[in-house]
Amino acid sequence: MARELKIRDLTLRDGQQSAFATRLNQNQVERVLPFYKDAAFYAMEVWGGAVPDSVMRFLGENPWYRLESIKKAVGDVSYLTALSRGRNLFGYAPYGDDVIEGFSRNAIESGLGIMRIFDALNDVDNVKSTIKYIKKYGGIADCAVCYTVDPKYPKLSFFDKLKGKKNPAPVFTDDYFVGKAKQLAALGADMITIKDMSGLIPPKRVYNLIKAIKANVSIPVDFHTHCTPGYGLASVVAAIAAGVDIVDTNIWNFAGGPAAPAIELVYLFCKKMDVELKVNMEAVAKINAELLGIRKELEAYDAVKKFPKPFNPLTDTIPADLEAQFDRAVKAAYAVDEDTLIDACHKIEDYFGFPKPNELVQKAEIPGGMYTNMVAQLKALKSEHLLEPAMKLIPSVRLDAGLPPLVTPTSQIVGSQAVSCAIALEKGKDKYATTSTQFVNLVKGEYGHTPVEIDPEFRLKIAGTREAIPYDTSKNQRQPNPVLENAGGVKLAENEKEELLLELFPAVAKEYLTKVKTERYAATKPAEAPKAEEKKVEAAKPAEKVSGKVVAAPLPGKVVELCVKVGDAVKAGQKIAVLEAMKMENDIPSEHAGIVKQILVAEGDTLQEGQAILVIEDAKVEAPAAAAAPVAGKKVAAPLPGKVLEICVKVGDTVKAGQKVAVLEAMKMENDIPSEYAGVVRQILVAEGETLQEGQAMFVVE
Repeated sequence: MARELKIRDLTLRDGQQSAFATRLNQNQVERVLPFYKDAAFYAMEVWGGAVPDSVMRFLGENPWYRLESIKKAVGDVSYLTALSRGRNLFGYAPYGDDVIEGFSRNAIESGLGIMRIFDALNDVDNVKSTIKYIKKYGGIADCAVCYTVDPKYPKLSFFDKLKGKKNPAPVFTDDYFVGKAKQLAALGADMITIKDMSGLIPPKRVYNLIKAIKANVSIPVDFHTHCTPGYGLASVVAAIAAGVDIVDTNIWNFAGGPAAPAIELVYLFCKKMDVELKVNMEAVAKINAELLGIRKELEAYDAVKKFPKPFNPLTDTIPADLEAQFDRAVKAAYAVDEDTLIDACHKIEDYFGFPKPNELVQKAEIPGGMYTNMVAQLKALKSEHLLEPAMKLIPSVRLDAGLPPLVTPTSQIVGSQAVSCAIALEKGKDKYATTSTQFVNLVKGEYGHTPVEIDPEFRLKIAGTREAIPYDTSKNQRQPNPVLENAGGVKLAENEKEELLLELFPAVAKEYLTKVKTERYAATKPAEAPKAEEKKVEAAKPAEKVSGKVVAAPLPGKVVELCVKVGDAVKAGQKIAVLEAMKMENDIPSEHAGIVKQILVAEGDTLQEGQAILVIEDAKVEAPAAAAAPVAGKKVAAPLPGKVLEICVKVGDTVKAGQKVAVLEAMKMENDIPSEYAGVVRQILVAEGETLQEGQAMFVVE
C-alpha cells in the first residue's frame, strides 16, 4: 500500500509574497477559489506573513475579509494556514497575552485552521502564548524550527593555532534542531515544520534531520523550503525519501526561483516513489491556467520575469532523456547521493525553464532577501563599495550578538549592523562605534534568548548592562482609537478585529481604516446638484517642459512617498522619494542640489529603472542661518549616511564624551550618535529630517 504524502499549498501566501511582493488582490484570489475546493489540498497557506499588512497598505483591502472569503469558498476541504512570529504575531514588537489571545480567537473564528508559529531566535519561550491560545480556540499549532547554518569563520593562521586559538564549535547541529523539536512537542505542538526560509538546507542534511526528528517526536513533520540557492527541489525529494509527512509546494506558474518547488514536479516524483498524493491534479491544472493570466497582470512586481514552460503532468509527456533524470534523482535520493540528486534536479528544472540557482546566496549562506535588501539599500546610499566588507563582517557580528538565525527581523538587524561596522573600521574607529537601536535591543535581550550566550562584557559595552533584560510587555499601551468627525463621528476601529489591526499595524491600519470610514460616510450623503452657473471643468494642461537636471529611479519599483514639492530647495544626497523595490522600501536621494522645478511621477506609480522622478534646476542652496558664522571647535560628524531623526542636545548644553547627541536612521535602523568629545555644544549644523552623507559635520563642541 502506497504511503500518503500531504501537500500544503503556498500559492496564495508565501508563493505570491516570495515572487510578487504580496500584490495578489482579492479579485485575483477569487478567480482561483472555485478550483481550490476541488483540488483538496491538505492545507492552504493563505494568510499571515506580509499578507495582512500588504492588502491594507498596497491594495486597500480588508485582511479579515481575505481570510473569511477563502474559508467560505473552500469550506472544510482544506485547512487554512497562516504564518506568525510567535509573540510578535505579524509585526516586530512583542505583544501581551491579551492581544495574542484576541488575535488567535478572531483568526480561528474567521476560518483559520492551522497557525504556523516561529520565532526568529528559535526561542521556545516566545511561542508559548500563541500555542496556548490557538489550541484553546480549536486551531492546530504548527510549530516551526528555523533552519540556519553556522557562519563561515575565517581560517586560522599557523601562528594563531600555535597560540591555541580556535574557532567556535558548531552550534546548529542535528542535535540542536532535534532538541528544539522535542521542546516544541512538549509545549503542545500538533506538528513540527522544518522552516528553511533561505533555501539553504541541502538534500543530505534534510534527509538525516527528518529521520532524526521523526525518531524523537510522534507528531507529523512538515518540510518548507525555497529554490533560490538551488537546493529546493532536490531537498524536497530527499525529504520524501526520508519519510516526511507534509511538504510545502507552489503551483507551476508561481513556483521556483525565490518560491517553493512546483507541486507538478513533486507529483511526478511521487509516482516513481510509490507515494500517494490525495490532490486532484485536474483541478490544480485549472488553477494554474488562471495563474498564468494573473502572473502577467503582476508583471511589475515579478521578481524573476521568467515563466516556466507550459506543462500539465496529466496530459503532457516528457522526453526519454528527461525521464531518465527523474529515475536518476529518485535512486540518488534513497542512496543519499547528494551530488547526483542535485545535478539531476537542476537538469529537470532547467528543461522546464525554472530560474537557475543564485550562486551568490548559496555561497554567502544568507537569505536571498537579506542579500538583495543590502544591495538595494547600499545602492540607494551610494555606498556599494561597503557590500563586500559588510558581507565579510556578518559572521563576527552575528556571533557577537549570540548567533541568531538569519530570518526576519534578525537578518535585517545583523545586515545593517555589519554595514555600520564596515564604515567604522574603514575610518579606523572601533568596530561598534555606531549601533542601531534594534541591535542594542537584540544584545540587551529584548528579542529573547539567543542560541549562544552573549559575552556579558560585550553586552555592557553595547547595551549598558551585563545581565540580559527581557522586553516587558506589561508596559505596552493600546493604540489610540479616536472618533472620526469627518466620517460621521464613528470610531476609527469599530470592532475587535479592527482594533487588532490597529495594534499590529498602527500606521497602515490607521490610514486604511480612515479611508474606509470616510468613503463609507460620503456614500451615505446625498449628492449635491450642480449649480447652474458652474462652468465645465477643463482638463488640466500638461505641465510645461522645464529644463534642468533629472533625478531618476536607480532601480525599478513603486513610489511609496514623495518627500519634496515643487519649489523646495534640496541638497545633493537629500531624500526626495521612497521607492518600494524587491519588497523593501528604499530612500531615493537627489544627485544634485537646486530647486525642484517639476515632479514627473505620483505616489503609487510603478517606475522602471532609470525613469525620471523629478527635475531640479541649478540654484544655490543657502546654508541655515545658524551655520552662517562658523564657530571654532571640534566637529562631531555623521559616522554613516542616513536621516536625522532626533537632535538630543541644544546650543549651550554641556556634553560628555560618548553622550548621545542625535539619532540617525540608516538602512531602516535607528542609530544613537555619540559625541566623541567632552565640552559645550557651540553650534548645531543639521536639522531633524535632514539626510546626511557619511562624515558630514553635525555639531561643533568647544
